[in-house]
Amino acid sequence: MAEISSMGRLQHKNLVQMRGWCRKGNELLLAYDYMPNGSLNRWIFDKPKQLLQWEDRRKVIVDVAEGLNYLHYGWDQMVLHRDIKSSNILLDNEMRGRLGDFGLAKLYEHGQAPNTTRVVSAMLHQQVPLLLLFFISPTYTLDFLFNSFTPKDLTLIGDCKVDSSIIRLTNDSNEFSIGRAFYPTPIPIINSSFSTSFVFSILPEIASSPGFGLAFVLSNSTSPPGAISGQYFGLFTNATVPSVAPLLAVEFDTGQNPEFNDPDGNHVGIDLNNIESAVTQAAGYYNSSNSFVKVEMRNGQNVRVWIEFDGPQFEINVTVAPVNIPRPSIPLISFKNPVIANYVSDSMFVGFSASKVTWVEAQRVLAWSLSDTGAARDINTTGLPVFAPKTASSSSLSTGAIAGIFIGCVLFMAICALGLYWFWWRTNVDSEEEEQIEEWELEYWPHRFAYDELSQATKGFSKDEILGSGGFGKVYKGVLSNNTEIAVKCVAHDSKQGLREFMAEISSMGRLQHKNLVQMRGWCRKGNELLLAYDYMPNGSLNRWIFDKPKQLLQWEDRRKVIVDVAEGLNYLHYGWDQMVLHRDIKSSNILLDNEMRGRLGDFGLAKLYEHGQAPNTTRVVGTLGYLAPELAVITSPTAASDVYSFGVVVLEVTCGRRPIETWLEEDEPMLIDWVRELYAEGKLIEAADGKLVDYKVEDIEMVLKLGLACCHPDPQHRPSMKEVVAVLIGEEVSAAPASLLSDLGRGETSGREEALPLNPV
Repeated sequence: MAEISSMGRLQHKNLVQMRGWCRKGNELLLAYDYMPNGSLNRWIFDKPKQLLQWEDRRKVIVDVAEGLNYLHYGWDQMVLHRDIKSSNILLDNEMRGRLGDFGLAKLYEHGQAPNTTRVVSAMLHQQVPLLLLFFISPTYTLDFLFNSFTPKDLTLIGDCKVDSSIIRLTNDSNEFSIGRAFYPTPIPIINSSFSTSFVFSILPEIASSPGFGLAFVLSNSTSPPGAISGQYFGLFTNATVPSVAPLLAVEFDTGQNPEFNDPDGNHVGIDLNNIESAVTQAAGYYNSSNSFVKVEMRNGQNVRVWIEFDGPQFEINVTVAPVNIPRPSIPLISFKNPVIANYVSDSMFVGFSASKVTWVEAQRVLAWSLSDTGAARDINTTGLPVFAPKTASSSSLSTGAIAGIFIGCVLFMAICALGLYWFWWRTNVDSEEEEQIEEWELEYWPHRFAYDELSQATKGFSKDEILGSGGFGKVYKGVLSNNTEIAVKCVAHDSKQGLREFMAEISSMGRLQHKNLVQMRGWCRKGNELLLAYDYMPNGSLNRWIFDKPKQLLQWEDRRKVIVDVAEGLNYLHYGWDQMVLHRDIKSSNILLDNEMRGRLGDFGLAKLYEHGQAPNTTRVVGTLGYLAPELAVITSPTAASDVYSFGVVVLEVTCGRRPIETWLEEDEPMLIDWVRELYAEGKLIEAADGKLVDYKVEDIEMVLKLGLACCHPDPQHRPSMKEVVAVLIGEEVSAAPASLLSDLGRGETSGREEALPLNPV
């Protein structure tokens, strides 16, 4: 549900997009865009054929930053991902980064304090600066806790698999089975320290069979060369003279091999790239009275281990105890020796390894935590499964037992027959039940409404519920059965562009998701009836709050917020989605105000979608007079710059309190843009501000007016992009930001040539 309710509605070019879902009984399936280049960590750490160079790494950093910014600030709610790590950053076919895996995501209202108390995720720190360090160097801060596992949490090698949220290292059916599980990225070792804790269980099929055990390992490679199975833990070779190489293991050995000087069949040892341990101790712990208590590691019980590695001091401490025993104060093994330096490297993979031969022995890891900034986080052992040895059954059965088995079989067959009949009945009679829309779909997704539902919501499309009308048709206010207020747009039947505009709105607006766009709730088509349902905007359109003699005039602070809102929404359309969306009809009457008087861009009936970098190919000029860019009179194809021009007109309109074209003006009176440009040239720019405004900063209004003029530059090549516009509007140093981002603005052809004036003249 978390993935559907968050990821399913989020739409950004730097997020992995959900294609759909399916639910059949208890099975829930999610379908996503396929990312052919896999996860980011594999292109940096897993010896890729082609290493990701700096230019590509930087692009991925920017991609992830933009995606995360959208999650935090670009949607109706704040989305906390809670599991940002390199293995959750996927690369598309152009090697651009997309953030994925929203299974741990949480949604909060903007300004709301998060109320969860559950710590989740295995991650680099939650600070973005440390995430950036990860891309530059494999040296980073690590702190994770796995109380259970999924296959994507670790790198699984050989026969290792995740079985019911538990790591199973070997395969019973493979005689010479080897399995390893590593954290996906190497961790710093030399001159570094870490603390780790984990819970394991070892259970043989036959108690008297030879034992093997498992090992906690630090390795330069996830597949050590020459490693063999059996008593070698899938790590070491059988060379008589072992080499000095970066490989260090803490073995939990459940077999006695005299040739390796094993003291018994239940011991712990430290191995320096050698099956023969540098130091061993019988498995056990020292209790509060300093008495040694043996721990049996081969009876299936859950055993907990604590390991502290001190790189600068060349010291390893190992402590072992059953999970029901608090951590002993005295380590079982404390090994300090400078020779450790010969068996470690700058960074190494950390994880587990095990192997076996003919006899079956289940080696499991149930939970794991590790930190290189202090003590490893505590593992909650209360909910972990326990694996007990199988008990032998009697070889002979009494007459009563045989009779009981017979009766039980008869009853079982009868129940199976009834079950088959019930399944047939459900399949043939209620097969449509699975396809019904569920309640959470109605809440979270744009979906197809029944015509009767929208008719009832609008009181039969009553004249009393009409909110407005235009060339497209009428808009009605409606209230759904769950008391949700909506606006229902009816595309006019006699409109030649009706069906085209209807499809444009569904194909664009229906998939776009941003807090500064009017969100679509759903649609309906019945014959020639084309209906679109949107969130209801109680405060109507922006123009009514400036020109239509409102009861309460919109003052500068609120106007500026609306300008920023529209800029962020338009920036999302141009750069934040998989395709570039050109709105083509930006004007104050298409900017709606929600219940908090924040601006939302609406009416996507004229919108066009293009691939990023693709040249628009339409030859039809659409839009509203006064907001159309001048180049559209010559070059009919719209561009992002033509949207920017329309936005600039809105900026001037909102700031000046004057429409782009006033019918009451004399013929020689300049239009809005020319009037503001002339005042700017005369050094009287502040005189363009709406005279009804009070309580504002002169420099702030002048900056916004200059920005509006820059957006309305007659040469589209000199207009800023919406990314630059947003940077100016939200910049902390308002007076300085425009000059650093936008060098000049057009004065027009009033003097026979285009003269460039500084946006922030000194």
